[in-house]
Amino acid sequence: MATAFEVLAEPRRREILDILRAGERPVGELVSRLALSQPAVSKHLRVLREAGLVEVRHDAQRRWYRLCPEPLAEIDSWLAPYRRFWSERLDALERRLEEMPDDPPTSGA
Repeated sequence: MATAFEVLAEPRRREILDILRAGERPVGELVSRLALSQPAVSKHLRVLREAGLVEVRHDAQRRWYRLCPEPLAEIDSWLAPYRRFWSERLDALERRLEEMPDDPPTSGA
């Protein structure tokens, strides 16, 4: 089985998750919004489901998909130290840039 990072590396899968953030959606709506074939969307949904990132509910003839936020929270927790690292570095860069004079030095002409 693919890791969550491998699954999320595919842009269309991230797009599906973005759509599902707003709530449960039927497959047909996902097909329309993504402008992909139904088999292609179903393949992406299967990969997302196997990774635990979405759940499916059957309702008569339709399949409804919803986001499972728990695995995403785990990824967010793993990324937190890196986010802090870059935030601190960018803050230091901003302070340094603010300390620099506004006018560039001129050459002795």
